[in-house]
Amino acid sequence: MMELKIQLIPTGEIILSPGKNGENHCHNCKVVASDGVRAMMESALTARDRVGVQDFVLLENYTSEAAFIENLRKRFKENLIYTYIGSVLVSVNPYKDLEIYTKNHMERYRGVNFYEVSPHIYAVADNSYRSMRTEGKDQCILISGESGAGKTEASKKILQYYAVTCPASEQVQTVKDRLLQSNPVLEAFGNAKTLRNDNSSRFGKYMDIQFDFKGAPVGGHIINYLLEKSRVVHQNHGERNFHIFYQLIEGGEEDLLRHLGLERNPQQYQYLIKGNCPKVSSINDRSDWKVVRKALTVIGFSENEVEELLNIIASVLHLGNVQYGGEDSNACITSDIQIKYLARVRQYSTLFCFVLWGQRLKVPLMSPLNLEQASSARDALAKAVYGRTFTWLVNKINASLTYTSDSSKNYSVIGLLDIYGFEVFQHNSFEQFCINYCNEKLQQLFIELTLKSEQDEYEAEGITWEPVQYFNNKIICDLVEEKFKGIISILDEECLRPGDASDLTFLEKLEDTVGGHAHFVTHKLADAKTRKVMGRDEFRLLHYAGEVNYNVNGFLDKNNDLLFRNLKEVMCMSENKILTQCFNREELSDKKRPDTAATQFKASLAKLMEILMSKEPSYVRCIKPNDSKQSGRFDEVLIRHQVKYLGLMENLRVRRAGFAYRRRYEVFLQRYKSLCPGTWPNWDGKLSDGVSTLVKHLGYKPEEYKMGRSKIFIRFPKTLFATEDALETRKHSLATKLQAGWKGYSQKSIAVQAWWRGILARRRAQRRRQAANTIRRFIKGFIYRHKERCPENEYFLDYVRYSFLMNLCKNLPKNVLDKSWPTPPAALTEASEHLRKMCMQNMVWSYCKKISPEWKHQMEQKMIASEIFKDKKDNYPQSVPKLFVSTRLGKPLLTLQPTVPVTKYDRRGYKPRPRQLLLTANSAVIAEEGKLKQRIDYGALKGISVSSLSDGVFVLHVPSEDNKQKGDVVLQSDHVIETLTKIAICADKINTININQGSIKFTMGQGKEGIIDFTPGSELLVAKAKNGHLSVTAPRLNSR
Repeated sequence: MMELKIQLIPTGEIILSPGKNGENHCHNCKVVASDGVRAMMESALTARDRVGVQDFVLLENYTSEAAFIENLRKRFKENLIYTYIGSVLVSVNPYKDLEIYTKNHMERYRGVNFYEVSPHIYAVADNSYRSMRTEGKDQCILISGESGAGKTEASKKILQYYAVTCPASEQVQTVKDRLLQSNPVLEAFGNAKTLRNDNSSRFGKYMDIQFDFKGAPVGGHIINYLLEKSRVVHQNHGERNFHIFYQLIEGGEEDLLRHLGLERNPQQYQYLIKGNCPKVSSINDRSDWKVVRKALTVIGFSENEVEELLNIIASVLHLGNVQYGGEDSNACITSDIQIKYLARVRQYSTLFCFVLWGQRLKVPLMSPLNLEQASSARDALAKAVYGRTFTWLVNKINASLTYTSDSSKNYSVIGLLDIYGFEVFQHNSFEQFCINYCNEKLQQLFIELTLKSEQDEYEAEGITWEPVQYFNNKIICDLVEEKFKGIISILDEECLRPGDASDLTFLEKLEDTVGGHAHFVTHKLADAKTRKVMGRDEFRLLHYAGEVNYNVNGFLDKNNDLLFRNLKEVMCMSENKILTQCFNREELSDKKRPDTAATQFKASLAKLMEILMSKEPSYVRCIKPNDSKQSGRFDEVLIRHQVKYLGLMENLRVRRAGFAYRRRYEVFLQRYKSLCPGTWPNWDGKLSDGVSTLVKHLGYKPEEYKMGRSKIFIRFPKTLFATEDALETRKHSLATKLQAGWKGYSQKSIAVQAWWRGILARRRAQRRRQAANTIRRFIKGFIYRHKERCPENEYFLDYVRYSFLMNLCKNLPKNVLDKSWPTPPAALTEASEHLRKMCMQNMVWSYCKKISPEWKHQMEQKMIASEIFKDKKDNYPQSVPKLFVSTRLGKPLLTLQPTVPVTKYDRRGYKPRPRQLLLTANSAVIAEEGKLKQRIDYGALKGISVSSLSDGVFVLHVPSEDNKQKGDVVLQSDHVIETLTKIAICADKINTININQGSIKFTMGQGKEGIIDFTPGSELLVAKAKNGHLSVTAPRLNSR
């Protein structure tokens, strides 16, 4: 008997496990499905008592925070780290590796409906990708949570999913590699070890992934927010500076460290010992350094850029080691070692010392500072250098990810927002104020978009929308950002006003301006009970997620974030190209005061909100289960704190304000149709009628559900649970019927198999007989092949003819010069010869048909030239590949007649004269720059003489009694073969061209005779010899 089994995998997904014979089965015959099928999310409801529900919306007591956390606990204990709140994914950091991120898992979620599989980060990634492709609208995925909750890892998993599952080409693969390799670089420069997380992102990041029309990633763009620059100069106990400093010191090669003036010991650097935690057991700085170096190369950094980048990192460490002494009112550097190192790595000029600390270097004192001011100036410079370098690094990565397309915008986008979650520490300062303000804005956006999507779905389905009561945190956002009255405006005003402004005066101004606000409290304004837990230098904001006390000390300095002008001037003079880009000289000429840090953050946050509002959002809420980073430990107090600050209960309440469960008619009917005789096994009518018939049979009450246009909405989870339990019971009876049916089918299949085996055996026997007959006939034909055609050899002879003709068809000559032809059998010799002649005639006819009149004329001239000069004159072979042209003059005298430049040798002294030879229909004309010098009628032309060497000298012989002529004409042409061929054709004197060896005699007039002597030599030379002859020396180009 076949048994069906179901397996629960780590993601909480129920799948069919294969049996011994490869079939899928489940315990107690729960479900029948095909290989590799994913059972729907509702399948896990049968195990809800043990593993909880996969969607918090299905919690019966959805208003209870305890029930919410208990469901998280159940799933966490079963290594089920993902749970939904509707379309929002809640992720709990397991602090261990789970085998749920393989390529097989990626394929399992690829192209599958969101609720057909168990909750997973891949489901969110795939849903966004499919929505972008099908709806043509840009998407974004918002990842939030406190430090250590797994935000960075979640964004990595999404990038890896797209890198594996999206279409690829060589160019696309390069973009994928750069997108993936941007992570280790940004983590090295922007992440650090904190008390809560060994790889904590100390900046906010928004990344756009750009996809082309094929769905392949072709580019990207990164925006960074609020880098924690203060970490460069100060770390709390147990924390570290940014990773890159330790990676460089631990992993850098000896030559590199020597060049940078660094030692392989972090304890030697003041900026690295503040937290007293140079090494972390979970971090391998040496191997991370190799990853970062490789990533920089993949992204496209040149060796010079890497060198200058590392020079800046080293300069920050040297800058931290600068020490001061002297009087309080005039600080000076106690040692110039660090200054030498700074000059060595070419970051700062020699002006650096006296500009920064007021030291005298044979120049007037420019900026005298006391010890405290000098330290502050040094730290401010270190923070500015690192912060601006980080911005340059992000821009450089963006340049490498830029989508180079002719179209301005022909791509779709999926955005990834990996940003700090709500932070509440024992001591909260300016950074926590900005971070929590950011989370207020994101919560406001989240509630608005969630309500909007719910309302849109209700309206699309034709179901009445009932307004949902929720806490609108706009009042808190206004308290922070309102113009002129908000906390940021008051902070800016206090920073900019003249006079003795301080953090306490800022607090007093807050009390005067917003003291009456319901969500603002200070020690002065609080009641007696609240004053006990608040300092006099603190103010409290009542955020959507709870109360937070902020200490105002340092607010003004951090908001100003100023750098002395003379320090900027020094940085603009740096030899480091990166620094000169970071510190623009235009800054120095700009009279406008730069915006404060809070105002810049507010503006960038407003742009971020615009970006997110223009896209369809998806949400991932990350939770840290404990502070000790231990796997399997579930700290309920800490998790309750995060559930509150992430606003998860508010999110659940909004999602459950209407109906807890909704599914399309076809999905709902397909799953539960076996529960109603009217819909089982198939429903042929309208889907809505089938669902209506099904729910009436199940006894649903009117208040428990609503029928939309394409979906059924169920209000209470208990209604769905009762339906799922009924389906579980129904599966047992269905499995029994299936097993009985399978037994009957097995018996029948045996008979069918026997019948089919008989058919196959008979077919094989028939094929063997046919093969034997063919072989027998072929052998007998071969034996009688030389006899006359008879029944014994006709098959063989026909085969031989067929083989020859097929071979001939494949091996016909390709052109008229190809003389190859297959050897025919004896019986086809005569037919083969006829075929060969016909083939040749056809090729010749085809070739001649393609010849143009111009080319035909060219070929005729070449044939005559061959007839006259072949094997007779040395330079004939060189003329063969050169085409004959109508004129060799730049501007011919007569455009329609052959014209060639020649040299005429006088009869007296053989002086060379440049002339033009024009061949008309009746005569050859010798001209000089358009003036007629001599005309020789073709009829009077007695002959033409030319040597057998490679020279171009020839003689036109004319009658001596002709009074119009003064004797024979001696000419020289660079194209003698072409010239004589054309003369022979025009004058019809083909047979009168004499090719002489040794010498040529010619008539000079008045009965006198001249001689031209031809001798072989190394180069062409024409001159009058001592004996009065014309001597021509020409190189031998050919041996005849």
